Amino acid sequence: MINVTKTFLPPKEEYEDLLDRIWKSSWLTNRGELVKRLERDLKEYLAVEDLLCVNNGTIALQLPIRAMDLSGEIVTTPFSYVATTSSIVWEHCTPVFADIEADNLTIDPSAVEAAVTDRTSAILATHVFGNPCDVDALQDIAKSRGLKLIYDAAHCFGVTYRGESLLRWGDASTLSFHATKLFHTGEGGAVVCNDPELSEKVYFAHNFGHDGPEKFRGLGINAKMSELQAAMGLAILPHMDRILDDRRRVTESYDELLNFEAFAKPSIRDDTGWNYAYYPVIFERPADLEQCIGRLNEQDIFPRRYFYPSLDSLPYVSTTVDLAVSRRIAENILCLPLFTDLGEDAQETICNTLNG
Repeated sequence: MINVTKTFLPPKEEYEDLLDRIWKSSWLTNRGELVKRLERDLKEYLAVEDLLCVNNGTIALQLPIRAMDLSGEIVTTPFSYVATTSSIVWEHCTPVFADIEADNLTIDPSAVEAAVTDRTSAILATHVFGNPCDVDALQDIAKSRGLKLIYDAAHCFGVTYRGESLLRWGDASTLSFHATKLFHTGEGGAVVCNDPELSEKVYFAHNFGHDGPEKFRGLGINAKMSELQAAMGLAILPHMDRILDDRRRVTESYDELLNFEAFAKPSIRDDTGWNYAYYPVIFERPADLEQCIGRLNEQDIFPRRYFYPSLDSLPYVSTTVDLAVSRRIAENILCLPLFTDLGEDAQETICNTLNG
């Protein structure tokens, strides 16, 4: 069976060496040695000044929304994983959707501008498949309208833009370290803040508001990463060069073997140092996509319809805006299997099936 992704696992003995430290200390959570070490190593690897590890990528989104005291409406994309929208609703704000750009699938700044009202408090945009949003245009809108700007950067581990970490844009960016991601801690995530005051608020909020054992700084929740999660991240981080090289190899092989007459690829924004996180193709019709999925499934190959359906169809949201691009892309997009040890024979089978 070939799934859309396969979790990278480090050599078992390297993970066990880190587990030995946990067994010796008997310290499993509450910001132990390994969590702090992982945060230091990630800040260096990702070239950011601030990073807080948390227990999953969804709560990473919820924390800055809460820490910024956001209310009212948040303009967001309908083309993302459900957590982008559900986090807004969970924090008692209203998602207002703005359509996406057809070429790179990120939120359309002109649609964002049109969606802003006097009830808008923030923009929450997704760097889709690791492809940067139009960060300059979004920053101009946020600044001119007095809005906060958060990026869902779940797909963006290691992505650079104009030679800098993509995480340096916006008030905050969030990462997912779920097992399906190219860097992972099994479950986990991180918040990167570009404002020291916001960083402090997020830090205290992620641990019940604790400021020492008997003092509290406001409302908090349990978003702490465990030592077991951090150990997995520390075991994987030294292998990132290999992971990226292998994913680049698979991506380049798809580029060479696929016939792009019946489907297309999204465009990666200029000046992007990409991380080969996904390999999406966009069909002309849903029927063609579904037929292709059927042929692949018959061979025990299981791609994934990321992201389907368009999030404006969720049962707990409503919209009156025309989101034609997001709906069309969601109906026609398919992510092909992409992981480090995807073999040449398997890729040829996938490509031959798609090519018809």
